[in-house]
Amino acid sequence: MSEYLSFLLGIIPLIAMIVMILKIKTPIHYAVIISLMITLIIAGIFWKTPLQNLSMSTLYGASKGLWPIIIVILGAIYSYNLMLKTGSMDVLKNVLANISDDKRIQILLISWCFGGFLEAAAGYGTAVAIPIGILIALGFNPLKAAIASLVANTVPTAFGAVGIPVSILAEQTGLPVRELSSMIIIQLSLFNILLPFVIVAIAGGGIKAIKGVFFITLMCGISTLIPQYFVATYLGAELPAFAGSLVSLLVTIFLAKRYKKPAAEQAEPTEKNQQHYSGSALIRASAIYLLTFLFILLCSPLFPTIKNTVGQVSSVIPYALNDAHILKLKIEWLSTPGVLIIIATFIGGIIQGAKISTLFSVLWSTVVQLKNSIIAITAIVAMATVMDTSGMIGDIANTLVSVTGTGYIFIAPVIGALGTFVTGSDTNSNVLFGKLQTSAATQLGIDPILLAAANTAGATGGKMISPQSIAIAVSATRMDGQGSAIMSGTLKYCAIYIVILGLKIGAMYYLFHL
Repeated sequence: MSEYLSFLLGIIPLIAMIVMILKIKTPIHYAVIISLMITLIIAGIFWKTPLQNLSMSTLYGASKGLWPIIIVILGAIYSYNLMLKTGSMDVLKNVLANISDDKRIQILLISWCFGGFLEAAAGYGTAVAIPIGILIALGFNPLKAAIASLVANTVPTAFGAVGIPVSILAEQTGLPVRELSSMIIIQLSLFNILLPFVIVAIAGGGIKAIKGVFFITLMCGISTLIPQYFVATYLGAELPAFAGSLVSLLVTIFLAKRYKKPAAEQAEPTEKNQQHYSGSALIRASAIYLLTFLFILLCSPLFPTIKNTVGQVSSVIPYALNDAHILKLKIEWLSTPGVLIIIATFIGGIIQGAKISTLFSVLWSTVVQLKNSIIAITAIVAMATVMDTSGMIGDIANTLVSVTGTGYIFIAPVIGALGTFVTGSDTNSNVLFGKLQTSAATQLGIDPILLAAANTAGATGGKMISPQSIAIAVSATRMDGQGSAIMSGTLKYCAIYIVILGLKIGAMYYLFHL
């Protein structure tokens, strides 16, 4: 086949998935299954991939989708659902709402700090839906609350759901997870500083709203960035978003408690829930998240003895597709983040007063809730695996590089953003395009970590305009039929985000090669 014909054939499954999701409005799990079928047919007919290789690649990809991706998402949503059941989430929301009556500080605390923490712990739309609900209850305009929460839910998604997007990217590409994590933080560092200012401007109706809270806003961003960088560099992908959001939350609360506005700058007060909680009540309400953080920390490289003890790996018998691809599934039964979250949720739930029967009933209802997502994720990982092992991704990357040359570096984040826009998931974007980015890097002769990280960084920008994220925002604001207004509000921020990111990554490449 010619280079251009292989490119056109290779992107047919991706185009089909985009059309089905965005134009035909096909449910994602159906669209992905159909796209997988198309991929198998094209790979078999045009790439001459043997039937046994296709079936083994599909089985391998589906298994990787189930473990560790699905198990992490299941654990994260289970913990959130149980906290709703026990009332612990209401305690956390009330505490945050009572810290300040300044809307600008409230929106930093709730959409950026608490939203970032929810993204780190659960992801899956919780970091959009919950902050929007709190902000509206505090008197915020629903449209502004939605746009601010969507803009805030960008940078944290790189390490959302206990770092699963980066962990999976490292597995897909074979790159070291800590180096990859560190590079992603570096690429997103500017946005950690800028986005809190954007959020304040959205809440206050313009750039003038920053006056009086510049220092708090700046420190909110800086206190997110620094912990993220050190944790990503020295521990890996699981805890950066946790660390950044927690430190930022504490710093912002500390400064907010000491912030005294001049009389001329007094914002219109908002209604607050004046409930007060004891220290023990707060610890109990936070028990699941505190235990999750503790267990993941103990199983991190900081504690190698514990990590080696619980990190027993089972390997499924490898299958050699060819000299370039040997499928070997490795499963960490106990130390994988999803299992640690489920264990923390059981223990924390008991501390919060949940009955054993409640623990299991909520777990089962969470499985039922996620059934379509389970199908979609297993199918999309299987699809990406088939595209990789058949050679389709390599051919797509070769053509893109031959057409754009080193200019490809500037558009690498756009591909990541496209993946999230279509699938609604940073993880799925990395599954779809992570290998393509490293293939392109090989063709260009540059460090694959730079472009693999660019995929994740770009994917965070696409999150704010993803139809799935918009749908969650519409539900949370109850602005039925106003999805286009919300998307219009976030689209300009997304475009600026991706352009700045592409320029930064291009500049990083040329600086490194001077």
